[in-house]
Amino acid sequence: MHSQFQWKTLLRFLWLLLPVLTGCATVPANIDHACLLLDGRDDWYKSLRTSEKKWGVPMHVQLAIIHQESGFRSDAKPPRTKWFGFIPGPRPSSAFGYAQALDNTWEWYKSKTGNSRADRDDFGDAVDFIGWYVDTSNKTLGLSKADAKSQYLAYHEGHGGYKNKSFLKKTWLIHVADKVAARAVDYREQLKQCAKASDKRATHFLF
Repeated sequence: MHSQFQWKTLLRFLWLLLPVLTGCATVPANIDHACLLLDGRDDWYKSLRTSEKKWGVPMHVQLAIIHQESGFRSDAKPPRTKWFGFIPGPRPSSAFGYAQALDNTWEWYKSKTGNSRADRDDFGDAVDFIGWYVDTSNKTLGLSKADAKSQYLAYHEGHGGYKNKSFLKKTWLIHVADKVAARAVDYREQLKQCAKASDKRATHFLF
């Protein structure tokens, strides 16, 4: 009887723990509303707020970039090219994770920040990367950290590409950047609705 009680207790504990273990690994059901996106993901909120304070990049800009780049999928990769229209070929780039950072850019980030153990499929590391990159774009290109459209163009094309205005030849990319900017505005207004009572402890949202 005692052994049976222990097993039942363990199973109940594991059942209660399951949402905690899987909550941040799964894609949120609603990624279009910041309050619903972050509800129950206090560690994501803390990471976003930490990046905002560290790099001066608004939370809504960080979220808008991730929404466009990976749709909040930790293991996101570019779709493979197709040979003859149906045979899977190589991927067009080494982009991976929440921020879709390239191998070389990620290594640059780790080297510059000293965050040598950073992983692209870790949300906290991903938003720190975005904060660092946007801050670098601000210093290198003079772009406002709140200018989601210009920052996304620099994020996508790289600093050299942005300087050379490579995006002007890519109408589709400008449309995407407009979408990112609009998403950032939506996120900004939504975050006001679920503002924290205090930023000292980012543990509960007010709905």
